[in-house]
Amino acid sequence: MVLERNWRCREGELDVVATDGRTLVVCEVKTRSGRRYGSPEESVTEEKRRRIRGLALRWLAARRVSWCPLRFDVVAVEWPRQGTPAVRHLVGAF
Repeated sequence: MVLERNWRCREGELDVVATDGRTLVVCEVKTRSGRRYGSPEESVTEEKRRRIRGLALRWLAARRVSWCPLRFDVVAVEWPRQGTPAVRHLVGAF
């Protein structure tokens, strides 16, 4: 179940915050029209991962959630200009 989309705070934005029933899932969504600059998931660098982890802690504090299992996923969307989009959900990507 999606709890929030595009949650923003001073430090940045979380694309999707959801739950799978027991685990809080923070999901980064990346879309690319081609592979000129790599696949969508390749754009989630270590620096970006650190930032998302910090934002997740801010979300937990803002929602007054003291502790829960947490998972970080990536949804990679490749949407070529001519063609059908392909979506990959990478569970526990980082």
